[in-house]
Amino acid sequence: MYADTIYVQAFEDRMDLLRVAMVGASGTPYQDGLFFFDLQMPPSYPDVPPQVYYHAFGFRLNPNLYTDGTVCLSLLNTFSGEGTEVWVPGTSSLLQVVVSIQALVLNSQPFYNEAGYEHLIDRPEGHRHELPYNENAFLLTLRTMIHLLRRPPQGFDGFVMDHFRRRGRSVLETCEAYLQGCVDAGHGSMELPCSTGFRTALANVMPKLTTAFAQIGALGCDHCTTTKH
Repeated sequence: MYADTIYVQAFEDRMDLLRVAMVGASGTPYQDGLFFFDLQMPPSYPDVPPQVYYHAFGFRLNPNLYTDGTVCLSLLNTFSGEGTEVWVPGTSSLLQVVVSIQALVLNSQPFYNEAGYEHLIDRPEGHRHELPYNENAFLLTLRTMIHLLRRPPQGFDGFVMDHFRRRGRSVLETCEAYLQGCVDAGHGSMELPCSTGFRTALANVMPKLTTAFAQIGALGCDHCTTTKH
């Protein structure tokens, strides 16, 4: 466990395998979500990085996370990089991998993770695209929650339900706040209006999410209701 946001499961019969569950950080479109990764250490590890598979469930919610499970990251040698950005035998570690995924991939402005988009940071063109991308990433995070509650990864049934029992109300309150018209686009205190399409899609997802949370007895969700906007 790392700061209550990264959980790791080992397997007695497969010492080369780890399953990692990450909690989306506050202030990101992945907030309160759960994201699962399988790490497999090849025979030549630690001379080479682990192979990492992301449980995408068909959702492309980040430029670095593909629907086929590929994780695109310099540290995994699946993306270009230099120096300490890539895997360095004797220096790089599994902890570095999982913390990098949480901090560098599941961040507050994932739009700029797309290759070649770094130059758009703090430019008008970048600002025009980052909010729509965050809106879509948030919606896909909600759909991932619903999928996890219906079909949690093997061995994590209780973990998934416990997580959303504790955080379900927070998720729905965040949704309701977004439906009121504002979403933090990663600009500190500056807020931008949500798009009409986002509010419509969010209003369509919320009943399913509310039902899923109610079915597991999420704390305080009896006080949360969906609102038409």
